[in-house]
Amino acid sequence: MAAALAKLLTLLLAWAAAELCRWLHMPIPWMLGPLLATALVTIGGLPTGSDARLRNVGQWVMGASLGLYFTPMVVTQLLGLWWAVLLAVAWALSLGMLYGHWLFRSCSGVLPGVSDAALRPTAYFAGAIGAASEMTLLAEREGARTDLVAASHSLRMLIVVLVIPFGALMAKSWWNLEAVALTPGSGLPVTTAGLALLVLLTCAGAFVMCLWRLPNPWFLGPLMVAVTLAASDTVTSPVPSVLSNIAQLFIGVSLGVRFSPQFVNTAPRWLARVGLGTLGLLVCCAAFGWLLARVTGLHTATAILGTAPGGMTEMSITAKVLQLGVPVVTALQVTRMVAVLVLVRPVYRFWAARFAASREA
Repeated sequence: MAAALAKLLTLLLAWAAAELCRWLHMPIPWMLGPLLATALVTIGGLPTGSDARLRNVGQWVMGASLGLYFTPMVVTQLLGLWWAVLLAVAWALSLGMLYGHWLFRSCSGVLPGVSDAALRPTAYFAGAIGAASEMTLLAEREGARTDLVAASHSLRMLIVVLVIPFGALMAKSWWNLEAVALTPGSGLPVTTAGLALLVLLTCAGAFVMCLWRLPNPWFLGPLMVAVTLAASDTVTSPVPSVLSNIAQLFIGVSLGVRFSPQFVNTAPRWLARVGLGTLGLLVCCAAFGWLLARVTGLHTATAILGTAPGGMTEMSITAKVLQLGVPVVTALQVTRMVAVLVLVRPVYRFWAARFAASREA
């Protein structure tokens, strides 16, 4: 009963924070407001809670909503950028390795109770630009300190989610980006029957992803179904904006409750270096996005969002709310996430083997 009450009060707090941020004209208020309010209250030691089922609902709504942007014209454009997507994947893997190596070198011998043998996989998977839960699981299999890995991804996500929307909003104002986004082109009204069919189909996609034990099934499943519908011009209904706002609130709460009082006490030196390193990642990714935009002809803000070191859901939401090239951002973020999940562990083992060989030589 106490847990249910805490979850209800957390949702009420999140709603009030979202309304305040909307009144203050902050970017993505329905996610940033709940995230900040929940994180501050949780760090303060007050009881908060997040229901995993609500986060799943939030991811499902956003996956379905974002997938409807992939019209035939957009898909054709993205297919012509396949080489840029592969380049972004290679960049993410390389930058993650460099960041992990820097974490290892800067923290070696300064973290009490953490040996270099445990710090090596810890730093590598903490630096990998991938989903937090999957990176933590892979790190555990390699003998890493999972608490440090989870803390680093949580802190990086908080910094990125706070910095990127404000930066994108300023860029939008400076560069007059009102027409950058490609919006869903069906022009269909929201109907009960059409929305019900969209819900049924996208939920089926999520269940299939769950059966296959794939990562982020409640985002990727609906996204893939919605992309198929949009690309084939068979969209039954758009997603109402009120559902999108509620979904962002659920996602913001789920991110905010990670920041417990114990999080603040987790190896302060480690968190300080992760924070500094995250700022460096942002600068490097912004520079890479700028170069990618020059080569591909994409708008700079779209390319930077697509290559930002944040979560695919959060960066795609930012692109949707600020109308900054949603399909390109989503395609870049989703492809990177899948590629990193597949390649990050083999690359680590190759790197570890090379390191061990150099020590023996």
